Amino acid sequence: MSHEKRFAALNLALPPPPPLGGIYRPVVIVGSLAYVSGHGPLQLDGTMLTGRVGADLTLAQGKFAARQVGLTMLATLRQELGSLDRIKRLVKTLGLVNAAADFTQHPQVINGYSELMVEVFGPEQGIGARSAVGMGSLPGNIAVEIEAMFELG
Repeated sequence: MSHEKRFAALNLALPPPPPLGGIYRPVVIVGSLAYVSGHGPLQLDGTMLTGRVGADLTLAQGKFAARQVGLTMLATLRQELGSLDRIKRLVKTLGLVNAAADFTQHPQVINGYSELMVEVFGPEQGIGARSAVGMGSLPGNIAVEIEAMFELG
């Protein structure tokens, strides 16, 4: 099944691709790799999910925010590539969690993103290398920021 067909079968809604927040490109393609700039948890109404996990947000809310980052990133990839079917596999993810100083479950938060990638791209193409770290703050107080690298087919 193609990635686009799998995505349609999941009945997911993509937010609009986010506007640029600085001087950068949302996706840079070098050879067969697509480097995706950091994305935040943009919702369908155009607002961002904000707050610090472990203080303002629960682990479950942080995980939901990470999943929303994944949907936001897919919106950008679809806009930039024309189709999710151009993606061969997820290569690498860097997940940044806006976390309270004593919060230690950063990987469990970023699992929200990783689980979505497996749903859309399958277990072989949707699991890549990954880092998940906590930050004292993120731009606009967003809950999660994620950047990634994908191999194009």
